[in-house]
Amino acid sequence: MTSPNKTAVWLSEWRGYVGRRSLLLVVAVGAALVMAFYAVTDPTAVPHDHLLNGADWMGAALCHRITERSFTIYGRQFPLCARCTGMYLGVFLVFLTLLLAGRARWSALPRLPILLTLIGFIGIMGVDGVNSYTHFFPEFPHVYEPRNWLRLLTGMGAGLAMGLFLFPVLAQTLWAEARWQPPIGNFWELAGMMLVAGTAVWLLLSNQPAVLYVLALASVAGQLLVLMGINVVMLLVLLRRDGRARRWQDTAVPLTICLLLAIVQLGILTFIRLQAFGTITGFPGI
Repeated sequence: MTSPNKTAVWLSEWRGYVGRRSLLLVVAVGAALVMAFYAVTDPTAVPHDHLLNGADWMGAALCHRITERSFTIYGRQFPLCARCTGMYLGVFLVFLTLLLAGRARWSALPRLPILLTLIGFIGIMGVDGVNSYTHFFPEFPHVYEPRNWLRLLTGMGAGLAMGLFLFPVLAQTLWAEARWQPPIGNFWELAGMMLVAGTAVWLLLSNQPAVLYVLALASVAGQLLVLMGINVVMLLVLLRRDGRARRWQDTAVPLTICLLLAIVQLGILTFIRLQAFGTITGFPGI
């Protein structure tokens, strides 16, 4: 049984941990917003923004980027379509929230009731995706009219599921002393994660250019996180070097290598798409 003194020390350390990372988050968000305000000050410069152009190249590897199904900043479409924006932004928010909560080493999958709920989120996105796809064929029956806010919302739910599946698998692969505990332990914590995601959806739909700029880049960061995480798991398991990290410094090399590998992989896929279709925005004839 833990003594009151040890509990007090643990709580004090945890508050310090979260406090330091919360401060870092505030600084990072502040810097991102300052950069965003600067980037969108001149609406005519937004279509030529270098960061967004680079994000377009990353996004085009895995996303159709059909203009009508994407959000825009001053008429310039996002690097990802509305559904992919929600999906990868959801992954980004899961990783960010769990790291701030000090759960980087929590390596068990969610318990069955939460697992089934997350699978349900993916199923809802699948239903909305099929309904949306049938609108390419006017003769097909349609359940309801697709909307970008619905694509965003259902994509966000699937993104939360993807993040909560990938995060513990990545933790288990990286850490020598991983904690066998699901990063989301009950429905209250899942509700908190959904509140974070809902806030992001509301901010995106508020149509504030600086906020849209930050969220657009964050969604592409989420895409990189997914591919980087998969690369890390595969590479460390194949090399039999999984479960060895004891400090964050020990993760620097595999994470950096796999991030660079993810960028190269996405770049190659986009290059192939460009050669095949002559564009990275939508598809000819669609």
